[in-house]
Amino acid sequence: MNLKQYDSIYFLGIGGIGMSALARWFKHKGWRVAGYDRTATPLTHELIEEGMEIHFDDRVALIPGYVSSEKTLVVYTPAIPKDHAEHAYLKANGFTIVKRSEVLGILTQNYRTIAVAGTHGKTTTSSLIAHVLKEAGTSMVAFLGGITTNYESNLVMHGEVTAHTWVVAEADEFDRSFLRLFPEVAVITSADADHLDIYGDHAAMITSFKDFVGQIQTQGKLIIHESVAALGSGSAVAQETYGKDRGQFFASNITAKGGFFEFDLTGPAWTIEKIQLGVPGFHNMENAMAAALVAKHLGIADETIKQALHSFRGVKRRFEFVVKSPRVTYIDDYAHHPAEIEAFLKSLRSMYAGRKITVVFQPHLFTRTRDFADGFSKSLSLADQVLLMDIYPAREEPIPGVTSDMLFPAITSPVKIRCGKKDVLHRLEDLELEVVATVGAGDIDTFVNPIKEMVIKRYV
Repeated sequence: MNLKQYDSIYFLGIGGIGMSALARWFKHKGWRVAGYDRTATPLTHELIEEGMEIHFDDRVALIPGYVSSEKTLVVYTPAIPKDHAEHAYLKANGFTIVKRSEVLGILTQNYRTIAVAGTHGKTTTSSLIAHVLKEAGTSMVAFLGGITTNYESNLVMHGEVTAHTWVVAEADEFDRSFLRLFPEVAVITSADADHLDIYGDHAAMITSFKDFVGQIQTQGKLIIHESVAALGSGSAVAQETYGKDRGQFFASNITAKGGFFEFDLTGPAWTIEKIQLGVPGFHNMENAMAAALVAKHLGIADETIKQALHSFRGVKRRFEFVVKSPRVTYIDDYAHHPAEIEAFLKSLRSMYAGRKITVVFQPHLFTRTRDFADGFSKSLSLADQVLLMDIYPAREEPIPGVTSDMLFPAITSPVKIRCGKKDVLHRLEDLELEVVATVGAGDIDTFVNPIKEMVIKRYV
């Protein structure tokens, strides 16, 4: 596909985090950009301010007049429902309609690509790599799955775009989207069972990850967490393994202050000493290790790597501090898989030893709740107080018998409360709070400001 044959791009689901990064790229490169989304958000407001035409009602009449089948490429997200009126109209009228992953694959063909895959850690690791490259003055473009705090955007760029530009892209395993990418450098952070509605079982998902490894360019590099190093077996591409405790590259001389780590990144032939992280958590130490290995492979100086990792301020909704005061701390996090919740809560325990931890959790997807019910209950039990919300359906229709009630009996926290959206705030007000966290990938983020205001009023 030759993108230059189009003068406009129309997005169905433009407010999605991955979609909006592409929309920003096309707008920056001179295309007319417009789109539909179901809900107005701060992100869609920013896109409108950047010159994009966006509407929020599924009505064909609202599609801009310049959108034509000959000159407009339509990009859609799988979250668009099957009965979507605009999608049906565009399909019936001969528009070229492609998935977001297809467009990302087309874009990355023209540049040197760093693709970050994994069921957890993709967004933070990608954002860390982008930050290091930008700080090093490298020509780069990054399409990110979150809003970086340093740049307040999910599209990060530096320098003139040429054939030598590095593109940092998240390699999403959902719907096998990452098989659209053929990277020069690949990172795999994890491969826990997920998206079983797509894959059927974990073994099929592992097969897709191995297929992804097979698409790394012959002279390329695979940087892979030691826990999933077997994914690279049989591949002729050069590989490096990493992990907090094990792997060719590991963390040594670890010290922590308030959950923020300093460590040496130690390997067979070299060590980067006294790396100080700007973000907390054990998982972020490993994400930073992966980013440092990518940077070393690209020839970036150790001191530049250290400075960038220290100045990185994180990604919105990834261990994001909302309130920090002597009496109470409030953190918002995107975790939506049992392994992510476990890692998040263990980091909180390390940072706030002896303090009461309260978690408000909104499960994401009926299939994920059904497939990992036991794991969710076990990981949530690491908290002292759990408020369990209803499932956020996203793209799915309800499944009979699958509700948050599946998780509730096996949660062993001293205090556990089932609640809906309408009573979250007042149920939270009834509790004594020391460390409170909102956790989930649905619309739980709409509660962040109300909870923030309540916490400040009561404790600050």
